Amino acid sequence: MECGRRSSRSVERGGRSLRARGGPRAEARRRRAGSRAIDAPPGEPMSKFLQALEQAEHDAALRRDPAPSSDERASTALPPPADRVAPWAAELSPGVSEELDEHLVSLLAPSSFAAEQYRALRYEIEQRHKSNDLSVVAVSSPGAADGKTTTAINLAGALAQSPDTRVLLVDVDLRWPSLATRVGLGDIGGPGLVDAILDPTLSLPAVVHTRPHLNLSVVTAGRRRATPYEVLKSPRLGELLAEARRRFDYVIVDTPPLVSVPDCRVIGKWVDGFLIVVTAHRTARKLLEEALQVMEPAKIVGLVFNEDDRHLSRDAYPLRRPAGRSTRRHSASND
Repeated sequence: MECGRRSSRSVERGGRSLRARGGPRAEARRRRAGSRAIDAPPGEPMSKFLQALEQAEHDAALRRDPAPSSDERASTALPPPADRVAPWAAELSPGVSEELDEHLVSLLAPSSFAAEQYRALRYEIEQRHKSNDLSVVAVSSPGAADGKTTTAINLAGALAQSPDTRVLLVDVDLRWPSLATRVGLGDIGGPGLVDAILDPTLSLPAVVHTRPHLNLSVVTAGRRRATPYEVLKSPRLGELLAEARRRFDYVIVDTPPLVSVPDCRVIGKWVDGFLIVVTAHRTARKLLEEALQVMEPAKIVGLVFNEDDRHLSRDAYPLRRPAGRSTRRHSASND
């Protein structure tokens, strides 16, 4: 995975910290979305991943500058250069922009530093698509609130910036689904993934929702079920993802966490690989070790490192901690 190591270095050269335009609130929003890719060769011992995480946290701490005062931020904030706004993003109507979650920087602020990190991740996925036919990519995390859903949507948005690329975003997180709301589909009443799994007469096109202004297609979770694990065990999920592979260039799958629920164990056989999202100074090493044990080493594409250790995610799960730690629940309003 030498190309992954090149990506990490290029990200570090890109800038020391997020300098968002538009004042303190905009800066804070952009900072919460910052991430970069780190990885270790597939099949290597888990210590390689843990060492990569420790090094990334160390590098992030060295790059972190003292926070400027409000007056300093106000005096140095500049409007974004007009010629750096992506044409497709500039065409978003105010209504479309307001529907999207503010953390989706690859869609709302494509010229920002945070969006560049997702483009670096896009590059890695594109290279593996060419070399290893990587098409169906699951995005997960060891536990809750690490930013997996934010990463999944931003990666899909970065891939969709290529107008000739067909990208599908699938919500396989049947326990606490959030993609529909976050990409501006709201509380839609149409069929989703669960409906297509339980009703074989529903084809994939019947449950795909399109966002033409974003060049993005979405399959929402659909109806709530009391037993998500039993639904995901169905071979029908594999059939739907196989059809998605034929119809789309990339399929980005937002999954439940790896450790707190068993769902990823049955999802894994239907996807080409997993991106594992971890958060600086927050993701417990023990939890990451457990997550890596869940996965087949060959299925791990790499780690995505969220450099900001502030609360980022809207994922709502009973967070499983190592022995001796307390269990916490994060509100679904804070992903």
